[in-house]
Amino acid sequence: MTLSTAARLYLRPTRFVESPVGRDGEVARLADGLSWFAAYELIEVEDGRRVVQRDVPVAEVADDGRLAAIAARITAPRAPLHLGERVLRLDQPQVMGILNVTPDSFSNGVHHVGDPAGAARVGVDMSVAGAAIIDIGGESTRPGSASVWEGDEIARVVPAIERLARSGTAVSVDTRKAAVMEAALAAGAHVVNDVAALLHDERALEVVVRAGCPVVLMHSPDPANGPHGGSGYRDVLVDVYDWLEARVKAVAAAGVDRAKILIDPGIGFGKGLQDNLALLNGLALFHGIGCGIVLGASRKRMIGALSNEAPADARLGGSLALAIKGAELGAQLIRVHDVFETAQALRVWRGCKDAALIAR
Repeated sequence: MTLSTAARLYLRPTRFVESPVGRDGEVARLADGLSWFAAYELIEVEDGRRVVQRDVPVAEVADDGRLAAIAARITAPRAPLHLGERVLRLDQPQVMGILNVTPDSFSNGVHHVGDPAGAARVGVDMSVAGAAIIDIGGESTRPGSASVWEGDEIARVVPAIERLARSGTAVSVDTRKAAVMEAALAAGAHVVNDVAALLHDERALEVVVRAGCPVVLMHSPDPANGPHGGSGYRDVLVDVYDWLEARVKAVAAAGVDRAKILIDPGIGFGKGLQDNLALLNGLALFHGIGCGIVLGASRKRMIGALSNEAPADARLGGSLALAIKGAELGAQLIRVHDVFETAQALRVWRGCKDAALIAR
């Protein structure tokens, strides 16, 4: 196999198969999870343009050291996350339940602004329904939403986090602000989920390094100013991959354990419908970065755009379709509003996967 020495190389797992049984050496396991594949799409990029795009059988990537290194990251197990008394394994898709305590949220938390006990009950109910972790936020990131003063954001999320943590629930805090991260972690949160990838607040990276906690780095085009800016992409899949890869390297170099870094391509953040669809179809490419993947597509506007402008509360079917799409392509955390329905869908999907492993 002859590859350009000047090109950047990418591998996207493709040709997924139901079972590896009887196919030793022909298939590889995606991030040590539940999906198996027989080939990679090899992409070579020079000067921002794809110059090669072709399928390569799994066995052939070992012939080139650069490809073998990427393939090793794609297939390597993702370390479990230790969240208080809980251990969250990333060898199968898990549900992250959304609990936004804001006045304009898609989630049930909107009914419990100023009622931390009620919000905590919703979080516990989501855990019972199948959420492995509850992601609580006090500032809306919907397009056009106003920024919230950090003191108000802390007042919204901390009392609920304290109650959830005492119940033994695994909690992540969805915030861009260092002061909110500090307060939430002190209250018992286990993970920081930042839509700005620790770039909005100059102290955010320092807080996460000092806490030693897992962190979710999400892509957005202009994170310092807001999650919905940007002016377009040359190649959205490659551009977002490169941005996330560079951000992971920077955060790891600053002192965050790479095994505790997860990535999120940021569906709907500074991206149009075609961008979002390209990211979803190409999601498996991001395993080449070597981190767990978070997919947050629940109730997003793209679902409405594809279904006669269905409003947010009528996008369950589309949300489930995207959740299964993400699971099939190896996403480890599926961030959703509708926990019970998503957990059920994933259990049925898992049942089909398990059945396929039984040799006939």
